[in-house]
Amino acid sequence: MIVKPTVAELLNKVEDNRYALVIMTSKRARQIASGSEPMTSAKDTSPVTLAADEIAEGKVTKIKE
Repeated sequence: MIVKPTVAELLNKVEDNRYALVIMTSKRARQIASGSEPMTSAKDTSPVTLAADEIAEGKVTKIKE
């Protein structure tokens, strides 16, 4: 099983800060799970995967509370 995007790819998007990556991914995944429209064309049902795809595509850079 190949997981895309990889953690290394995602870390490049958040200046190699694992803490920031986890917070950004979890906040965006919660927004998606609560009904926010995904900003990626990826077809997946997992909010976490959709959030990771958005970060990898550069569509999410900061998350508001």
